[in-house]
This record gives sequence, C-alpha cells and structure tokens, in this order.
Amino acid sequence: MAVIERAEAFLVDLVPKVKRTDAIQSFKSQETIFVTLTDAEGATGRGYSYTIGDGGPSVLALLRHTLLPALMGREGAMIEAIWRDLLFTSHATAVGPIMSLALAAIDTALWDLRGKRTGLPLHVLAGGAKPRVPMYSTEGGWLHLEPAALVEDALAMRAQGFLGSKIKIGKPTVAGDAARLTAVRTALGPDYEIMTDANQSMTGPEAARRLPLLESLNIGWFEEPLPADDIAGHARLARQSRVPIAVGESLYSPGQFADYIAAGACGIVQADVARVGGITPWLKVAHMAEAHNLAICPHFLMELHVSLVCAVPNAPWLEYIPQLDEIAAPMAREGGYALAPEAPGIGIDWDEAALQARISEGSQFEVRPA
Repeated sequence: MAVIERAEAFLVDLVPKVKRTDAIQSFKSQETIFVTLTDAEGATGRGYSYTIGDGGPSVLALLRHTLLPALMGREGAMIEAIWRDLLFTSHATAVGPIMSLALAAIDTALWDLRGKRTGLPLHVLAGGAKPRVPMYSTEGGWLHLEPAALVEDALAMRAQGFLGSKIKIGKPTVAGDAARLTAVRTALGPDYEIMTDANQSMTGPEAARRLPLLESLNIGWFEEPLPADDIAGHARLARQSRVPIAVGESLYSPGQFADYIAAGACGIVQADVARVGGITPWLKVAHMAEAHNLAICPHFLMELHVSLVCAVPNAPWLEYIPQLDEIAAPMAREGGYALAPEAPGIGIDWDEAALQARISEGSQFEVRPA
C-alpha cells in the first residue's frame, strides 16, 4: 500500500460525431473531467466524469480547491473511507451533481490504481460475474430522426449482432411517437428489443396516455417519463404500466435510489457511475437492485460501464453510445456484445497524445501535499 502524493486534473471537451437530440435538449458537447493520481511508489490511476454541455469548470473548481487537497497523504487502497470522508469534506454541496461528478473522477481513479497495483481488471476486482454483455444502441434513435432513419439504423445494428435499440420519444402527440415506434417494430419483428426514453419530458397524464402504445408494441422499458424528483408520480405510473419504468441517470446518491425502490417507482435501475459519485456507490446501487430482484442497466459511459455490468449478475444490457473514440482505443466487441477489458484497472486504453492535444486551455492543474 502507498499514500497518494500527487494529483493532476484537466478538462477535455468532446463533441459528438452525430447530432443528438431528445425531448428536452440537444447534446452539443461533453465536458470530460480527468483526474490522474500518483502514489508514493509511482503507481498511477486515472478516472473521469463528465457533464453534458456545461458545468465542467465547476467540477474542476471543487476538485482543485477542496477534494484533491484533502486526498493528499491518504492511503490509496482505502477507497471506501476516502469516498465517505471526501463526501463530508464538503457535505453542504451534497447530494447534488457537482459533488457527485467530482467524487466520481477521484473514485474511478482510485479503482484504476487498485486494479493496476493488484494486476486485476475492474470487472474481476468488483465482482467477476461474466466476461461479456449484450448491447443495445441509442446512437441511431435520436428524436429528430424520421421513422425511415430509425428503421435503417436498427436494421444495421441487428446485422452487426445488436439485440436492441433505444428510441427517443416525446413528440407533441401520441401519434408522432406511435409512427416512429411502429415503424421500427414492424421492420425488426417481435424478437428485437426496443427501449424508449422520454428524458423527463412528460406530465403524469401524458405518460399514461402512451402506456397502451408501449404495451401493444412490447417495449422493453419506458425511461424517465417524468421529472426525476417525482418519485410519487413514477410510482403511480409504475402501478398502471406493464412496461417497466426505468430511472436513474438523473439520481445522484444511493439514498435516492433507495427511495425509488422502496416506493415501487421503478422496474429498471439506471445508475450512471459518474452521476452517482463513482464506482464505490455504483456497486452499492447495483447490489441494492439485486437484493430487490431488479436489473441495473446503466446510462451512457459504455467504456467504463462495460466492466461494471460484467462485475454484477443483474446487469443484462450495456448502452452503446460511442464517445471516447478520439482519445482512446475502441471498446472491445464481438458483434453486438461488449467484452470486459482484461487489462488491470478500468481497462481503457487512452491515446495520450490525442488526450493531451485536446486539453481545454487553462484547465490543467496539479495538487501536491502542502
């Protein structure tokens, strides 16, 4: 074991290669926050988190002025203790996205460091449930796309071995959503899984109006139909629906997931490792879901989540949205299955030259013990 004696952080702005729209926003950029930790024996670990659009500099500021200085001199192997202590270092800002995103960058770096020191890949280190996981594609299901384009993408994904696609919904009318979903179901047949995502855009009655449509088309899940803080509304909707209600990408602590599960307000848990505060709390949520006989199907960050869904037994899917191709080697795949990385740590093969070339001006800094 060895103490942490140096930290480096910076921001990289990643622009999507395709237009991404949903019912409430257009995904124009990903401000990606990186943290690299070095211990007293020279071992390193790198972690990252992200914001969609803006907010990255706020996460960096919390890291620079509060969290990383508090990390100096801590024993890097004591991940649980560090996570808890850092949370309470700035407890007035928790629970919330800025705190969770900052904690996640540190926590994933610590797990990467642990994996490299032990020689174990993350999916083994965190549980070792399976070597691969099927993927569904979201990249071809954005809300601005016409039905013909949705069908073309889904057929292409199935030809590659993918077993499902996610289609964004939230058109002004039920008929608008019906046209898109029916086109895909008709073209792909009954065995191809179709998920839907409303991105918190609906009222309870509008979401309920869509339930007969989703049930008739045998939709895999109805994701974020209502605002994320409306637990009671999701619970009412879940009682009405035979289609599982999926929530989690906009929740920021294990306690928030506990409230949803206790209320019977979700059938699919979608914890995002960055937004929930790192690998440490993500695993708590995954095991909480398992204890309640629920699946965990995480949001985004496929290059990191692939190891986590292969670490636990109740994660049947990985969401396919490529975002790191310009700064890292592509994630290993066999057709429509993602393979758990076998390299020690989180298993992402970073392109150091490409990463350094994309660092946002003025964002890079270093922290050492005082």
